[in-house]
Amino acid sequence: MAKLWAGIDAGKAHHHCVVIDTDGNRLLSQKIPNDEPALLDLIATVLKLADGDPVIWATDLNHGGPALLIAILVGHGQNILYIPGRIVHHASRLYRGEGKTDAKDAAVIADQARMRRDLQPLRAGDEISTGLRILTARRADKSADRVRAINRLQAQLLEYFPALERAFDYSRSKAALLLLTKHRTPDGIRRTGQARLHAWLKKRGTRSSAAVAQAAVDAAKSQHTTVPAQHMGEGIVAALAREILALNEELADLDALISEKVTEHRDTRVLLSMPGFGPVLAAEFLGATGGDLTVFQTADRFAGVAGLAPAPRDSGRITGNHHRPRRYDRRLLRVFYLSGLSALKSCAASRAYYDRKRAEGKTHIQAMLSLARRRLNVLWAMLRDGTTYTPVPARAARMAA
Repeated sequence: MAKLWAGIDAGKAHHHCVVIDTDGNRLLSQKIPNDEPALLDLIATVLKLADGDPVIWATDLNHGGPALLIAILVGHGQNILYIPGRIVHHASRLYRGEGKTDAKDAAVIADQARMRRDLQPLRAGDEISTGLRILTARRADKSADRVRAINRLQAQLLEYFPALERAFDYSRSKAALLLLTKHRTPDGIRRTGQARLHAWLKKRGTRSSAAVAQAAVDAAKSQHTTVPAQHMGEGIVAALAREILALNEELADLDALISEKVTEHRDTRVLLSMPGFGPVLAAEFLGATGGDLTVFQTADRFAGVAGLAPAPRDSGRITGNHHRPRRYDRRLLRVFYLSGLSALKSCAASRAYYDRKRAEGKTHIQAMLSLARRRLNVLWAMLRDGTTYTPVPARAARMAA
């Protein structure tokens, strides 16, 4: 049984640590630089205060700024709890004083760790899972940049050449993006003509170059008016088209690297056998869980963390109301939702279950969340037992559903 609790209010350059005893008395309050020598000194000081008794550490962040501290604590065999910042924010209202300081937050974290028994233990992910979390986070950033760039490109095209904006899906067509790097105005495309556009695109190895050239010429023939400041808009469109092409290449390189690295994890074979899971979603799953499901203890608790266990909202005579929990890991929910969508196309059991939920009157979102929860239970059992997925014949799947 722990006799000391150390709360860490984590930051970028500094952390603040408060240590309390079983009665809540403050034994230490110290600001520490986020550097290894200072962190090692802090651990030595706290362990000296404990005098051989176990210490429970708690922090309000589980990655980022406190990553070095967490790694050092894990290396020293210390127990660490994770207290989300939202809990700390609400809990601090119960303590004396309206001010907010790092010292107060650290004291609240330590006291909550002392009193509560429902906090999640924090473990540093293994080398492969941590690397996959970094790679998938980078991929998410680049994907968001790509979406923003495409939206800006379409908005700019709409201002001076709306017919060309409607002609292509710029999120899918590389040929259309290449076209915009050189030919992007109605008069310019008309002067070039369909044959030369086709030859220019074909020389660069694009698909459907003839169809793209014809669609561009048709769009140009539908507009003979020059919009004011067209020359400014076309320059921005060209820059955005080049930016999107570069982002597409970066995303392809990241996908290749993720596909290579994910195969190194022990659970990849099981994950990839599950319908709907490809290398990227498997990598996101491993990055979000740290590659170890035992920390969640049960499938039900894991479902709660993933946002797939509805929380009751009953009052008086009103019972049976449920809502999505406010605190959940959106990365995990995204993984199960997207893998479920993909599984509808390839997995007879998933399609049969989804169709049954829809027949019961569920909306698409409700049916998908229900399917995601069912798939979570299956995946939990597969990873627990180390077994791969065995497809169910279509007829048997319909009967079981």
